[in-house]
Amino acid sequence: MAKARVALSETFVNEINWRGMATLFAKETRRFLKVLVQTVLTPVMMALLYLLVFRQVLEEHFQPYPGISYGAFLVPGLVMMVLLQNAFSNSSSSIIQSKMTGNLIFVLLAPLSPGELYLAFVAAAVVRGLLVGLGVWLAAFSLVTVPMAQPFWALLFAVLGGSILGALGLLAGIWADNFDRLAAFQNFVILPLSFLSGVFYSLRDLPPFWKHVSAFNPFLYLIDGFRHGCIGVSDTNPWFSATISILAMAMVSIVCIYVLHSGYKLRN
Repeated sequence: MAKARVALSETFVNEINWRGMATLFAKETRRFLKVLVQTVLTPVMMALLYLLVFRQVLEEHFQPYPGISYGAFLVPGLVMMVLLQNAFSNSSSSIIQSKMTGNLIFVLLAPLSPGELYLAFVAAAVVRGLLVGLGVWLAAFSLVTVPMAQPFWALLFAVLGGSILGALGLLAGIWADNFDRLAAFQNFVILPLSFLSGVFYSLRDLPPFWKHVSAFNPFLYLIDGFRHGCIGVSDTNPWFSATISILAMAMVSIVCIYVLHSGYKLRN
């Protein structure tokens, strides 16, 4: 019986096209690394500008938690905000560019299953998100001392956030017929959700109505969980935030793999 289970697991592992996934992952990673100024350095600079402005204005007037400066509170939120936005941008821009230029067919002709396509695109999106987030983190050290109280939580929510937004970007790129529709999705869905998720403020400071509204924003749990990993305190229980985030990732992943399998707006 044990030998049968081992043989079954070996068959499953051998059936996965590891080389194909690695090739597509490398292609997606090199795509954004070739324009490093645009894809990494620019969002890092934008986050630093937010940090400079908001810290200068609110540092002396707002203390979100006892013993935690506003700058130390703000940095984790900015790190996650740019991580989420850039993970989304990576996969969505790749798909829409391939659709517009007509070379998506070469990706679809490769011997890769929908699940393998999903993993390669999302993994590359996570790498870009982590790279941009790390850039913001390191650059912020020149201005603010940011602790790392619980690295496990910080890494968990960073990877979960990059995965969820990478999958959402994949769906948005498939759905959009042109860059204008993709920009509309990013500007009217992704940006509001990321800005209104506790990046610049604590959930405790909101009126009761907006607290209830914010509870339906999945980005809130990602940013709040990551902040807990950094400064050790948060507005929500990190276990609850992790549960919500894992459920969101599972739902988005299932939809994404189904859409890839169906060929919706891919095989026209």
